[in-house]
Order: sequence, then C-alpha cells, then structure tokens
Amino acid sequence: MNRTLKATAAIMLMMVFALGCTKPDEPNNGGNNSGQNDSIADNSGTLNGHDFVDLGLPSGTLWATCNLGAEVPEGYGDYFAWGETEPKTVYDWTTYKYCNGEFDQLTKYCQEASFGYDGYTDELYDLQPSDDAATVNWGEGWRMPSASEGDELLSYCELKGDTVNGVPGLRIVGTNGNTIFLPSGGAKGDFVGPSPESLQVGGHGYYWVNERCYAFNNQMVGCYDYMANFISSPVVYSTGGWTTRSIGMSVRAVRSAE
Repeated sequence: MNRTLKATAAIMLMMVFALGCTKPDEPNNGGNNSGQNDSIADNSGTLNGHDFVDLGLPSGTLWATCNLGAEVPEGYGDYFAWGETEPKTVYDWTTYKYCNGEFDQLTKYCQEASFGYDGYTDELYDLQPSDDAATVNWGEGWRMPSASEGDELLSYCELKGDTVNGVPGLRIVGTNGNTIFLPSGGAKGDFVGPSPESLQVGGHGYYWVNERCYAFNNQMVGCYDYMANFISSPVVYSTGGWTTRSIGMSVRAVRSAE
C-alpha cells in the first residue's frame, strides 16, 4: 500500500482567514459545525449550519470552508474510508463496510467478478447518496466533490502554500478573491502499521472524491484529488490519484450552484 500512496502526490489544501466554519476549536480536532459567519460575501453562505464559499468557478460549485468533522478551516476533521459515512479507529480491509474482510471480497462498487464476493458485480462507479459522507453527515444539498470539480478547483484558482495556526496546508484563491484552506491532515490506514495514527500529517494530505477511478481495473481503488506535496521545494501540485478505498482520508464537501 505504501507503493500505492507514493504513486501520486499528496494533498493539503485550502484556507479562509476571514471565514470561520463555526465556533473555534483546536486545529487537529473537529466536531459537528453549528455556526454561521455573516462576513461571507457574494454567493457564499450557510447550509444546514455549515458555511460555504463561492470561488467564482465556471460551474458555480460552492465549497465548504471546513473539512467534514472540523470546526475551523485548519481542522483536520474526521477520516473516512471511501463509501463509508462514519469515522472509526482502524482503517483496513477487515473493517471496510463493503467487503468480507479482503480486498477481493467486495460487496458493492465492484465491476469485476474476480474482486467480488462470490463473483459479485454491479454497475456502480459513483457513490450513492447513502454512501456519501458529506450528504449523510451534513444533510441534503451537501455532497463529496467529483473528480472534475476537484480539477476545476485547481485549474481556475490560485494556489499558495500557507500555514494557519501552525497547521500547514494550501490556500486556494478564487477568481473573485474568496479563499478556502485545505490542511495537510495525512491519511489513516493499515499501511501505518499497528498504530491508527495519521500518515504524513503536516506534509501531505489526501481528499476523497465521490467516484471510483475508471482508469484502473483493480477494484480496490478509489479516487482522490487536489493534491500538494509540501515536503519538497518548490511545492508540487497534482490533480488526481488513486489508492485503496479502505484507507481513511479527509472529505471537503461541496454544494451545487443554486
């Protein structure tokens, strides 16, 4: 699995100096957001108690100001396996919701019989709302971003490495001047070893998108996006990647334009 992670650049992203998600919290933790920030301009606002920002993107996609499970932009928030909607302690195939304990025993989002339990297959590539961590935790109107929305974010916005309250990450500046911040929360999974601690916290970040990678026949994989490697200099950005779906990674929710 280490080889899988190294196959792509890691991510850390975005920040909002003037925009808060909810009440303040420690940067490494996060609870459910429950506040509102009246200083957000343009088409930015609050949905179900969670703030979002209009970055002036062509699609009109609106991005949340905090990670799922965090209360401030620099908070790492919760970690989710792809297709799961609750954080947990151990992230590996033995605990993954949609398999029978092994990577080749999948019970959902599987297109090859050799990776399905008893030859199971389906035609599902994109996460259903019931398996979307953003929709389930934040309510109707929120969802995980698509890969194309992640690509749009990095293509149309200005990207700057930054640090907020001691937490490194990437500030993304929209075409209208609004900004968001994605912290470098690393990832969690059995590749870390017996400890459930995060991998590469402060140097890398990984954020899920809502679709399985089409480019790989290996049904183990799920897609992630908007990546930056802050360990090297100059900062290197990447716009797509894949890894085992049992790994715990961050989620930054979006909502569609009204």
